[in-house]
Parts: sequence; structure tokens; C-alpha cells
Amino acid sequence: MRSIGFTRRAILAAATCLGLSGAAWGQHQFVMKMTTPGVDDVAVTWLKQLKAGIDARSGGRIKVEIYPANQLGPLPRVVEGVALGTIELALPAVGFVTGLEPRFMVLDAPGLFDDIAHAQRVLTDPAIRKRIGEFGAAKGVEALSVYAYSPLTLLAHKPVRSPADLKGIKVRVPGAAALHIEPMKHFGAIPMSIPPGDVLPALQNRTIDGVIMSPFIFLPNKFYDVAKPQTYLPGSFLMGVALVNRKWMKSLGPELEQIVREEARKADELFSTVGVADTEKALTTWKQRGGENIMFSQADRDRYLKDVTAIADRVTNADPGIKDDYQALKAAAQRLRK
Repeated sequence: MRSIGFTRRAILAAATCLGLSGAAWGQHQFVMKMTTPGVDDVAVTWLKQLKAGIDARSGGRIKVEIYPANQLGPLPRVVEGVALGTIELALPAVGFVTGLEPRFMVLDAPGLFDDIAHAQRVLTDPAIRKRIGEFGAAKGVEALSVYAYSPLTLLAHKPVRSPADLKGIKVRVPGAAALHIEPMKHFGAIPMSIPPGDVLPALQNRTIDGVIMSPFIFLPNKFYDVAKPQTYLPGSFLMGVALVNRKWMKSLGPELEQIVREEARKADELFSTVGVADTEKALTTWKQRGGENIMFSQADRDRYLKDVTAIADRVTNADPGIKDDYQALKAAAQRLRK
């Protein structure tokens, strides 16, 4: 009996020296840190459902940790962390990933999608999902999921009721890429690229006349105390990506990797349900806070979409690195329109 007890103690001591606990042997073989800028939005809901699915099916072999509200750092550093493997998964807007992989830029092309539900039909199409899944391979990252987070709206001091009202106003755009800059220049606006944290002060002191962002950002940050008229831009969406480290995914082994992929696919349904409901709620809440929701007339909407689509064609045709990706997305969007 004494020798048996000694043997057990020796094994436990050896495990301790190797930094292993009983839980680590049988459980928590992998840690999956997941982060997003959101707090109580569809992205956080997606992470929670993904975690629940992985917890239920992995038998505790993957320890999933969720860090909302940029707890792991600002998005540029988080994207670097995913590429380096210090963070397993992050949900940035695609604009934060284009510096790492320019092909993601095509997702920001205006005029591709009619609404969030249409965007999700396109982005979950098997051929499109496979194509986007190749983005970032050379940089060690992969888009586990891509989604339309919300419509893009233009909040301005003076109401923008038609494309003609854009002329002469200084507008903060979501990024410095041509697909963000050229449409505003076309309508006579003066596009400016400003970091998200500087937008509210710039609007307050009228360094800019307006800002294009997600209404989900305007509401919690009380932008309605600075400006009231919010214009919904046709065919324009803030696109998000669930960016994962490729090497870490392969390290899971075939069984666990498949579980992560399948649970991500299941969670994607939330963007067509919770995401749509969040958009409708944002419209109502903005009005309750004293704001105004502006939609272009049908004639102005048609003109706007025609012009921005032509601009997107021109910009992407000039870039061989994204031309084929854009054309594939455009064809799928046309095929999956209702």
C-alpha cells in the first residue's frame, strides 16, 4: 500500500514539475481567447453562442474566454495579436484587417448588398465562404465568419436628405481606402479619415460636418447630444470578420477544429435575426433620443446605388489583387437577390 501511495505522489509531483494539473490532462488542452469591441450587441451574442456550442461538444478540452469592450487592447493591436497567435479569435471591422490582407477590402464595396439579410445569404454561400476563407492565408489568419454588422449612416449637423446635400461637407469616412473615399468625392463631399476615438470631439468642434459610422456606435456614445439628423446610406454596411489564427486552428486536431467551424456556422444565423432586430431597435431608439432618421427617396436611392456601384467597379478593376474577388461577390449578390 505504501509503495502504491508513493507511486501516485510521484506521478502528481512529476505533473506539477511539468506545469500540468489533472484538469490540464483531461480538460482545457487549449485556451481560446475571443475579443470584440462590442458590449451588448450581436457580436457579443455570437461569441456567447459559439462558446456555448464549443463548451457542450469539446468536453472541456477547449477553454473559451470572452473579452468584450476591447479588453485585450485596441483593434490594430488585436489584429496583430491574432496574426502572431497571442489571441486566438477577434471580431474587428474588416477595415482594420485590410492592412494585413488587402483582399478584405472588397467587402466594404458599396452597393453589393441590399440589406443585412441579403448580405448574410451572400456571405454564407458555400463558394463565397470558401473564397473568403482563403483571405489572409499568407499572413497566418483566416476569416472563420464574415458578417454585416449594421447599416452605415451619416450623422451630420445639417440634414442630408439627398445625394446633392453631400456637396461641400467634410465627412469622416470609415477608412482611407478608395472604396471609402471615391464615392464621397463623387458627390462633392470632402472625405476625411479620422480615428474612431477622435470622431466625437471633431464633430463637436465642427472640424468635420458629418461622420459615417454604425448607428450602434452613435447611440451608446450619445452622439445625439451633438447632432440629430442621421441618414441611412443605401447599400452601405459596416462589415465585420471573425478573424482566427490559422496555426492555432490546426493545432486543435481534426475533431476539435471541426467543432469550432460547425459551431461558428450555427452562430452565423444570429446576424440575420438578432442583427436585423438590433437595426430596427436602433432606428426607434435614435428617434426616442430626439434624433431624426432620414431615408433617401426611391429616385435618389436608385441614383446613389447606380453611381457608387460604378465607382466600385472602376476601383476594383484597377486593382488585380481584388478584381476577381469583387466580381465573384457581385455575381453571388445578384444571384441571391429576392
